Amino acid sequence: MPGTDPPPAAGLLPDGVYEAVRPGTALLRLETTHDRRGVLDGAWWPRSRDIAAELPGLISALTGHLGPIARVGLDSAAWDGLPTRLVVEGRVVHIDASSVGDDTVMLTRGDQDLFSLLVVPPDTPPDAARAAMTQAVRADNVKDAGRILVDTGAESGRP
Repeated sequence: MPGTDPPPAAGLLPDGVYEAVRPGTALLRLETTHDRRGVLDGAWWPRSRDIAAELPGLISALTGHLGPIARVGLDSAAWDGLPTRLVVEGRVVHIDASSVGDDTVMLTRGDQDLFSLLVVPPDTPPDAARAAMTQAVRADNVKDAGRILVDTGAESGRP
């Protein structure tokens, strides 16, 4: 049909989504089936390393798509002052801290359903952050979070 935009290239996000990605946003590829093919389910670009300030917004946004989030797994070295739990919208969210250093945040819905998001370091330049987030949400992505950050130049923002 004349005047319509062509469909986005396979596996890529529409340009408008890419341009809208700013610190404090998350991009998700929500596949709730058991046969998820990508390594990551999405990406998150927090504004700071203050988890008490950053996590409630992420949890609130995800709850609308996934339902209540019960647990969050984070790398203790990547965040300032990790609490053991936070109350978000009246619900307790337990925080599991480890020293894995895998550049991800793990979210648990219910008892077992696990989602893995790439965490783009807060001070990453916008173009590198957008490239990393775009790679993370590709359905055919086979790279782990650390490799994506290195390949896109976003690793310079790591602690």
